[in-house]
Amino acid sequence: MKRIIALFLLVLSCHFAQASYILIPMDVEGQREHLKAYGITYWTLDQQIKVKWLLNYRGGSFLVPDTEDIRRECTIRGVSYEVLSDGKTEELLTMISSPSQNMEAVVLEKAPKIAVYTPDSKVPWDDAVTMVLTYAEIPYETIYDEQVLSDQLILYDWLHLHHEDFTGQYGKFYGAYRAAPWYIEEKKAAEDLATKLGYTKVSEEKRDVSLKIRDYVVGGGFMFAMCSATDSFDIALAAEGVDICEPMFDGDASDANYQSKIDFSKTFAFKNFTLERSPTIYEFSTIDMTRKRRIPFETDYFTLKDYSAKWDPIPTMLCQNHTALVKGFMGQTTSYDSALIKSNVLIMGENLTNGEARYIHGIKGKGFFTFYGGHDPEDYRHRVGDPKTELELHPNSPGYRLILNNVLFPAARKKKQKT
Repeated sequence: MKRIIALFLLVLSCHFAQASYILIPMDVEGQREHLKAYGITYWTLDQQIKVKWLLNYRGGSFLVPDTEDIRRECTIRGVSYEVLSDGKTEELLTMISSPSQNMEAVVLEKAPKIAVYTPDSKVPWDDAVTMVLTYAEIPYETIYDEQVLSDQLILYDWLHLHHEDFTGQYGKFYGAYRAAPWYIEEKKAAEDLATKLGYTKVSEEKRDVSLKIRDYVVGGGFMFAMCSATDSFDIALAAEGVDICEPMFDGDASDANYQSKIDFSKTFAFKNFTLERSPTIYEFSTIDMTRKRRIPFETDYFTLKDYSAKWDPIPTMLCQNHTALVKGFMGQTTSYDSALIKSNVLIMGENLTNGEARYIHGIKGKGFFTFYGGHDPEDYRHRVGDPKTELELHPNSPGYRLILNNVLFPAARKKKQKT
């Protein structure tokens, strides 16, 4: 009997020694649900279990403790995983830590609390971030101007800016849609909200919202924005105290020679841009490259830069992917003129042949920001009224992975960036 018990204990101990960790691979061959894999990682963090993000190892894989609950969640969500023994895990981490390998194991410690800045009138599928958060099963809360102006941003670790116009020009949709019922309704709703909050102009209310968001980032927050929320946010900061809106937007004339009054020192990312004065032109400034692009659909790709995982873990983290070549996609703000980006801002994704940046990152005060050009990574030329993207058809989208890299970024134990 004693020999039987001893043999049982030996078998049991061998079982635990051989199956102590779960690897969630993120390369092309190993993962069938890249986007949902981020959801599994977030769910694990939410269970107060730390995760190791293996930068540059098999597309940026995740290493988690082996538990029945995690295995079950992976199976339910269709996420591929591999079980590793203690010995194999130790070998893997030793290899990653070697100075000869451009890899690093970054510890993710806590599930970030996520806020999406968006009006109640917007449907979730009008925004790529809310779509992918929903698909990956990552929880988020929505906030808007009232919450921002009442200092509720401090409740959140990560903030996404929906495709907003922070200049008060209603998205510059005036030229094509001023008679459309949805445009009239949205303009009235914005004016009513501004009045409710004590403002006479939407542009002035959006300016103060922009300043609150700026303070959130400077104080240590993580801010992510796409499409028009990127350049219109910087323009609003640069135009603080300057009326850049024409009468159809705010009821009075813009300031004379307002271009000369723009203060580029106040922006996060952009410099020396020229504002588009015409209210009928669907563009904010020379920052955006949409009207200047000459790239055929078939060859519209951008390249992710390669960073040192050990010395520059932050941009490495934000660029994790199973491919360095990502399909381009359009938006009101599609991409950024590289010549108008400040020197202290990292260009992490670019199309060199067109001189445009697609994916940029920077530090502001104690916080971080990432700007991502375009509307929807799997909808090349998104138009008003287009049907929503079905992410079930794109579970391995490289373009959407970049969004989810940013979602997990605040969970990481930070190291000082060298670049």
